[in-house]
Amino acid sequence: MFAHTTYDALVVGARCAGAATAMLMARKGMRVLLIDRGSYGTDTVSTHALMRGGVLQLHCWGLLSRLQEAGTPPVRETTFHYGDQSVTVAIKPSNGVDALYAPRRTLLDATLVDAAREAGVTVRHGHTVMGLTQRSDGRVCGATAIDVDGNAITIKADLVIGADGVCSSVARMAGAETLAAARHTTAVIYGYHSGIGLDNYHWWYQPGIGAGAIPTNRGRHCVFVSLSPERLRHGLSRQGRATLFSEVLHQADPELAAMIAAAHLDASLCVFSGRKGFMRQACGPGWALVGDAGYFKDPLTAHGITDALRDAELLANAASAERLPEYAAIRDELSLRLFEVTDAIAALDWDLERIKGLHQELNQAMKLEVEYLLSLKHPHTAKIEEKVA
Repeated sequence: MFAHTTYDALVVGARCAGAATAMLMARKGMRVLLIDRGSYGTDTVSTHALMRGGVLQLHCWGLLSRLQEAGTPPVRETTFHYGDQSVTVAIKPSNGVDALYAPRRTLLDATLVDAAREAGVTVRHGHTVMGLTQRSDGRVCGATAIDVDGNAITIKADLVIGADGVCSSVARMAGAETLAAARHTTAVIYGYHSGIGLDNYHWWYQPGIGAGAIPTNRGRHCVFVSLSPERLRHGLSRQGRATLFSEVLHQADPELAAMIAAAHLDASLCVFSGRKGFMRQACGPGWALVGDAGYFKDPLTAHGITDALRDAELLANAASAERLPEYAAIRDELSLRLFEVTDAIAALDWDLERIKGLHQELNQAMKLEVEYLLSLKHPHTAKIEEKVA
C-alpha cells in the first residue's frame, strides 16, 4: 500500500500548501507521505490570484513554466478603482518574475501534486485522518486513517503536518492554540465568466463593498463581489444571489455591471458566507500546521495562496534542519502585519482615502515578505535565519 512503513513526515492535505510542503521536503531527501480525503485535481474555493511572492516561489521551484504552458494568462498590471479614480501599477520584472498569474486550482494543486510525486513523495487520495498517535511523553509520532476502501491503517511518522484547511482536523487533535483572531470578515459572491474585455487584475472599492475581476484559465475571469455578511443574508432572503450580485457590481461600477451582464456565466454563482481569520500555533512536539490550517485571512486581499507557498518553503527548510520553532517565529513575524491590515480592510468601514492608505500598508508588508524569500540563498537548500531579514 505504502512505499515505507515509517516516514519522516506525514502531510495531511494535498492542496497547494500540503503538496508544496511535501514536494520540498522530498527534494531535501526526506521520506514523505501525502494524503488527502478528496480526489486528485478537484476544484476548491479560491481567489486564484498569486502575488509576487507566490510567483517567485513557483519560478524558483521550476514549476511556473507548467502553469504558463497550460495557458494561464500573464498579468502585467494591476488596476485599483477607488470610486471614480483609477490607479494602475505595472508589474516590474525582477528576479525571474515579469508577471503575476491566477491559475485555476484544478491546475495549480494538480501541478504541485505531480511535482511532489516526481520528487519521490508517496501520494494517496481518498484517505481520511481519524486520530493522531503519541509516544509516552506526548510527542506526536503518526496517525490513524481510513483508506479509500474503508480500511483502518496506522501511519508512523516523525512529523505530522496539518495542511487540511481552516477546519483542520490535525490542528484540533493536536490542540493548537489560537494566537490571534480577526474581528471582521466579508462575504463573497463569485462566478466564472467568459467574454470579458479586461486584461490583468482589476479591483474596485466603494464604501462598504469591494469587487474584482481576475483572469484565469480557458478564457475565464473569476468575478467577485465582497460585502458584509449581514448584507449577504438580507439580500439572499429578499432577492436571491444573482440580483444581489448585480446590485453590488453596479454599486462598484455601472460599466463593470453592464460588462458582466453581457458575459457568459459558467454554471451558477457561488457564495462564501464569510469566516473570521485566525493565526494558530504553528507547531508543537511532532506536529506542524501550514496553509489555511495554521493561518487564514479574509479573502478580500487575495493573498492566501502566496502565504501558503511561502510557509511551505519555511516549514520544509525548518523540518529538514530539525528547527521547527524557527518556522513558527518567522511565519508569525511575516504574517502579523498582513493579518492586521487584512482585518482592517475586511471591516468595510473605510472611506476611499483610508482604503488607499491600507493598501499602501499591505504593499509594504508584501515587500518585506518578498525580501525575506529572496534572502534565502536557494529555495531548496536555504538555511532558516535567526530572524526575519
